[in-house]
Amino acid sequence: MKLLKLRFFHVICLLFALTSWAQESVISGQITDETGMPVPGASIYVKGTQNGVSSDLDGNYQIKVADNATLTISFVGYSTQEISVAGKTTINVQLAPSARDLEEIVVVGYGTQKKSVVTGAISSVKAKELENMPLTNIGQSLQGRTSGVYIAQNAGQPGSAATIRVRGVTSFN
Repeated sequence: MKLLKLRFFHVICLLFALTSWAQESVISGQITDETGMPVPGASIYVKGTQNGVSSDLDGNYQIKVADNATLTISFVGYSTQEISVAGKTTINVQLAPSARDLEEIVVVGYGTQKKSVVTGAISSVKAKELENMPLTNIGQSLQGRTSGVYIAQNAGQPGSAATIRVRGVTSFN
């Protein structure tokens, strides 16, 4: 009798394991912008969890989710989208630009922040200031335009690399 109860218990456990195993699936797809170009680095995560991935250089992604999950897709400058999985295995998403999300963002050593929130020293150079300059590299373009940035040519040859130091000699190159 004891052996019969033990076998019955094992069968029930096996059925529950198979049921829980069947409730997860792998979702894949591609993230594109409004012109159909891939969006590399878009964030795809399962709403309400810590499970998330980023799209690769071709905008492709792959994530393991529960069948009743909701995916949240976001990227800077585009509207965030929430899509229900509902048994799908492929979800391709086209992101729409969001003008209100295009506030100036500053990348700092510990993440990204809005410019209005940053308390440290910030220098910025607008693209319009560099547009009509007859220079061949970015080092020459930035020279003398930002405080705390030291730019020196390593050689006298045209197009040679420059040393760029931010706030002193302990900077990265």
